[in-house]
Amino acid sequence: MNQRLDLPGFEAINRGYNSVFQSGRLSIGLVVPLESYPSGPVPTMARHLERARRADELGFAALWLRDVPFNVPSFGDAGQLFDPFVYLGMLAGQTRAIALGVASIVLPLRHPAHVAKAAASADLLSGGRLILGVASGDRPSEYPALNLPFDERGERFRESFAYIQRMRETTPRFENAYGCLGAGMDMLPKPTSGRLPLLITGGSQQSADWLASHGDGWMLYPHNPSIQMKIIHDRRSRVRESGAPDKPMMQPLYVDLLDDPHARPQPIHLGFRTGITHLRTYLEMLRSVGINHVALNLRFNQAQIETTLERLADALLPDFGPVAEN
Repeated sequence: MNQRLDLPGFEAINRGYNSVFQSGRLSIGLVVPLESYPSGPVPTMARHLERARRADELGFAALWLRDVPFNVPSFGDAGQLFDPFVYLGMLAGQTRAIALGVASIVLPLRHPAHVAKAAASADLLSGGRLILGVASGDRPSEYPALNLPFDERGERFRESFAYIQRMRETTPRFENAYGCLGAGMDMLPKPTSGRLPLLITGGSQQSADWLASHGDGWMLYPHNPSIQMKIIHDRRSRVRESGAPDKPMMQPLYVDLLDDPHARPQPIHLGFRTGITHLRTYLEMLRSVGINHVALNLRFNQAQIETTLERLADALLPDFGPVAEN
């Protein structure tokens, strides 16, 4: 299970990306809202800013927002309710060091000019802490609501991705399905480092070779460890063949942390109910197969959120904390 590829370290992009992702390490982030809402799709958002600030103080690596424009019954989760870019702006002013990520913006549902401007604004306002996850979308009912074809989302994703990348240039000149830029037009502001870190979610309807040559990392869905290792090994093999630097891998994990530290795991949706001892062992295993960041989701957590945050920080962050800034 410990097959690893010897690749160059990750590129430095911005403050958030650099602290969350380090080759050979695993850091821990949190999915917002930081509350338990197991019986329905809509959170209360109670104490959401207070808990975000506390996560920052405790030293968690990142907060992750989701792009959920509609409360879709079949999906069963309304996310953090607020528009992700509006909420990023609020969190940028309420936190100090924690990275601010989106997992993930559904590119075919938004014009890439709006995504590029909003993301660069959030990056600048947060002092370079933005990590932008992008995806093609997996909720078919959202597409007719916006008069968009679901079966064209893969092509629209590629075009949007290319458009966003070009927005970091000064007065770019190009044309694709989303528009034509020229005549000295420019997109402002620019990201703090001149570039947005883009993490691609899942396959996003793209080929394996396209995924290996695009983006600054990948967000993987949870899988059996042997399957996860196979996916990671394949991606990094393709990156190595292209001669590019290594790229980080992250995944979400739903956790219900029990009081008994030695409680054995019981499966829940995309994760497990367990004690801190098994959780640590599981994270160590993920690190060994090449996962660099895990975003914990506490939606089904039964203990008080503040208590759980403290317990996670005390037991895990000494070994799985973000890398200190230089």
